Amino acid sequence: MIILDTNAYSALANGNENVVRILEKAEQVLVPSVVLGELFAGFYIGHHTEQNIHMLELFLSKPGVRCAEITKNTAERYGLVITELRKQGTPIPTNDVWIAATVLETGGRLLSRDNHFEHVPGVFRTGF
Repeated sequence: MIILDTNAYSALANGNENVVRILEKAEQVLVPSVVLGELFAGFYIGHHTEQNIHMLELFLSKPGVRCAEITKNTAERYGLVITELRKQGTPIPTNDVWIAATVLETGGRLLSRDNHFEHVPGVFRTGF
């Protein structure tokens, strides 16, 4: 199972062949709701809002692709991740903590360019 970070979806939308190849091999792709929020924010700020929303909707409708909602379990993992990162002295952006919590809850592999996820124990990241 692959979990998409915002930068991975953006790379996919721009035709990044490495991301396309990785996703073609995945049985299941999860898009955290926090990532959807970041994407929609970018779409509404940008110039191609309707086109970008349409492309996202098409992607989300593909077999094996679904949204990962924030649950009570995700929220608890978020709290644990924040605590661990503070102890380590290695904070990461808040939305990325939510994404890491989703990865820990689902047991998937994160597809992201962000190296700071390496500070989160138990989060396995694939770069592209």
